[in-house]
Amino acid sequence: MDSNPLSQNGIVGRSEGADKSLLGRIAIATIRHPKTHEHQQHNSAMDLRENGFRFLQDRFAPIKTRAQFGPQQQGAMAVKNPSIYLKMKVLGALDIAPGKTRDQRVRSVAEMTFLDEEGNQYRFTWRTIQTWYYRYKNYGITGMDASPRSDKGKPRKTTPEEVLEAINQALPHFRQKESDKSRKHTWPPNKTAIYRFCIEKGLLQANQIARNTFSRMVEKYELLKPDPSESNKQRLAFSMQYANQLWQADTMFGPHIGGKQTKLIAFIDDASRVLCHGEFFLEENTDTMIRALRSAFYKRGLPEQLLVDNGSIYCSQEITLICARVGCILRHTAVRDASAKGKIERFFRRVRDQFLIRNLDLSSLQSLNRQFTDWVEQDYNATIHSTLGMKPIDRFGVDLSRIRFLSPSQDTDELFYAEDTRTVKKDNTFSFQGDRYESPIDMRGREIIVRYERHRKGLPIVYDNGRRLGQARLLDAVANGLARRREE
Repeated sequence: MDSNPLSQNGIVGRSEGADKSLLGRIAIATIRHPKTHEHQQHNSAMDLRENGFRFLQDRFAPIKTRAQFGPQQQGAMAVKNPSIYLKMKVLGALDIAPGKTRDQRVRSVAEMTFLDEEGNQYRFTWRTIQTWYYRYKNYGITGMDASPRSDKGKPRKTTPEEVLEAINQALPHFRQKESDKSRKHTWPPNKTAIYRFCIEKGLLQANQIARNTFSRMVEKYELLKPDPSESNKQRLAFSMQYANQLWQADTMFGPHIGGKQTKLIAFIDDASRVLCHGEFFLEENTDTMIRALRSAFYKRGLPEQLLVDNGSIYCSQEITLICARVGCILRHTAVRDASAKGKIERFFRRVRDQFLIRNLDLSSLQSLNRQFTDWVEQDYNATIHSTLGMKPIDRFGVDLSRIRFLSPSQDTDELFYAEDTRTVKKDNTFSFQGDRYESPIDMRGREIIVRYERHRKGLPIVYDNGRRLGQARLLDAVANGLARRREE
């Protein structure tokens, strides 16, 4: 005969059924117990809950809490990712814990120690138990498995592209001179030395990236690892024959305004060395790239090719779409091959050496761009180039008859709009950004392309297979009903 009173009352020990719900068996034992049955007519549901909790306390009485273990008897362990079994075991104790409110029951359960599948002892704070409770309430058991952060392991303030740009600007100051044979140099230089140089020169901000983060990012993305094919790669100096045959574009870090570092997006013509357009922005994203590209096209016409690197803004779908609309071939350099865009890199070095050393007015972004435009038009574009033997603006004017310019009009502005696909319903309407519009012509049951401005609310433009159909009309159902009555 089994001497275990728990077995006699329908409860098995842990070794006999650890996978079954202990808390459910406790409730059954409380109901089946003779003493509980005698008082069942007089006890309320609260008494039943307190009886079960006293049994649970007796059950876990021999187990010491984490605070009770000394340095030599550490029994309760810290766990980062408890199993779903352990979490549900803790939540199940809420049903029989004493307390009139859920918060009181949660704090009562927080005083208990629980065993996992391997017999290890754990205790959890009331905040942790409350978090599990709401996850189970909102998402069920599938929400109990904590998913990792979507940005885990990724830099949140400084991107690898920004670090690589800073390193490329800092490395020339560490390169060993061939004539210096008396000093010993190591290459590549120490990461700490590069980090300090970038902070001192303002290429990076200490509050944006720490030294350890900088070192981890350099090692993870191998930013200082030399390209094995670079030493054997044959490079030939090249130049286009005519202006606007090829533009080179890139981004450079500029001075700080209002605590934020500016970014210079610039376009240079390969044949004439004319700076087609350059503008400082506080953000480097697709919107700022489109603004700069739009100004460059209106200023200097349309290039046949645009050479860029593999940055996110240069590989975006919007830029690819705009180049396809105007008939410009978008070309990308090899990964980490800044030398392929030597002309724009040489221009950036001139900006750092001649423009940024001036006593600039950095009170606003508009003031900085105004000073930069004056320097470009009065100094850079108007100074005789050593290779060309003439001013870049004069060399650009030689091929002026070959250049395609954009005429300023509403249709031309639509080349830089974003676009989306919609299907027209049987009543010749379609939904867009929460509103219903009517197609300018009968397009029922057909798929159309809708172009629109990104940050400006306006009527979308309807296109069909590259053909502009016109501006969509906002649906006015009342007006349509009155017009139908007049026709009848």
